[in-house]
Amino acid sequence: MNTPVAGASENSSGLPDDAGGWLLPAARAAIAAHLGEPVETPETPAWARRPAACFVTLTTGGSSHPALRGCIGTLAAWRPLAEDVCANAVAAATHDPRFPAVTSAELAGLRVEVSVLSASAPIRFASQHQLVSRLRPGIDGLILEWDGYRGTFLPQVWDQIPDPTEFLNRLKQKAGLAPSWWSRDATVRRYTVTAWQEEP
Repeated sequence: MNTPVAGASENSSGLPDDAGGWLLPAARAAIAAHLGEPVETPETPAWARRPAACFVTLTTGGSSHPALRGCIGTLAAWRPLAEDVCANAVAAATHDPRFPAVTSAELAGLRVEVSVLSASAPIRFASQHQLVSRLRPGIDGLILEWDGYRGTFLPQVWDQIPDPTEFLNRLKQKAGLAPSWWSRDATVRRYTVTAWQEEP
């Protein structure tokens, strides 16, 4: 079973509303296969053969106290969604530098979430204050770039950081910059996601 993710936008991805019924098992199967577990690979539907970008997020601890276990994704659509979700699922389980690799013993306790991204669009602003005023809490995913530094937050991060100023400052830190840093040469782009999550 799968459920839409609270805080994600309405389905603007062009995917079927029940796409999570294929994406979530495909992501889980990719992780299991990488760990050497026997799996049945679901047949790839036509819509999953089209290019799209996604993030795969892994959590533990159930829905009441979820703990991040890995999150890896792609910001631009350059390969079929079926390939992107499987590659990002394996990467989230094994190559997120914040965590050790997932083991077979952990697999049953993982909760998988797949977020399919829209194309990103630049936000025009003349000052940091104006940028903050143009953010849409609960809707916008953000990409911050400046001089080789880059960071992104999915829209779901608004659930943990609802204040727009704090959201931006924490994104700066994720990009490797100080919260007080600012440059008029920074580039900020926004995107939305359509997301599905396994039921606990």
